[in-house]
Amino acid sequence: MTSIFKPGLYAGKHVFVTGGSSGINERIAQSFGELGAKVSINGRKVEKLDAAVKRLRDQGTTAEGYSADVRDYAAVDAMLEKAVAAFGPIDVLVCGAAGNFPAPVALMSSNGFKAVMDIDVLGTFNACRAAFERLTKPGAAIIAISAPQAQVAYPMQAHVCAAKAGVDMLVKTLAMEWGPVGVRVMSIWPGPIDGTEGMERLAGDPAVRAKVEQAVPLQKFGSKDDVAQLALFLASPAAKYVTGSIHSVDGGMALIGGQLIGM
Repeated sequence: MTSIFKPGLYAGKHVFVTGGSSGINERIAQSFGELGAKVSINGRKVEKLDAAVKRLRDQGTTAEGYSADVRDYAAVDAMLEKAVAAFGPIDVLVCGAAGNFPAPVALMSSNGFKAVMDIDVLGTFNACRAAFERLTKPGAAIIAISAPQAQVAYPMQAHVCAAKAGVDMLVKTLAMEWGPVGVRVMSIWPGPIDGTEGMERLAGDPAVRAKVEQAVPLQKFGSKDDVAQLALFLASPAAKYVTGSIHSVDGGMALIGGQLIGM
């Protein structure tokens, strides 16, 4: 996708993306790289991470990968220390690591619920907290990849609803606490986005997909580029007075609710 942004907009900037080895987060990392940023990405699986780093380098981006579990604060802290030593202070932090699986509460284990809460909420906290002393101040931007489930109840998604609500409240609190030192903090809500593992799980059946497309006001799924372009805007000088806000890229899905589309 051709970007509307000025080439070289992020030249010399350091962008760090957790969960950046696949899906939406990888496309966000690539998009910042295409505009000149030095990109650090995180993932748990080394083979998958190395492949994503190679794709970044193949497009001409200066990139490094760091394997760590975002639930482990010490591991996150050590990872960011290495990243800053390599590329300098962090200008943009994207907290994208997340967990999801469809399950009714009556059949969900406590460990399953906890895993999603820990990856999403604790993982976002760990990345933000460990990054704070390493952010460019003033001027840094933090973007959390949240979801409409933060506000809209979805059957089979109680763990995600709880986790994403926690992420969004963390974002708002950080925006208040860190605004005085010039750090902006925001959330993005991707909706039904093509080519993502989450939508394969939730709407992989053609009949379910058709139902979702019919229900969404824009009558179609979005693309990973749609999310990436919003991230580029939010981190840019054009959004320098934007913080503590939630931004939907969902075709209007959050206006409908999960029950109406059967998810």
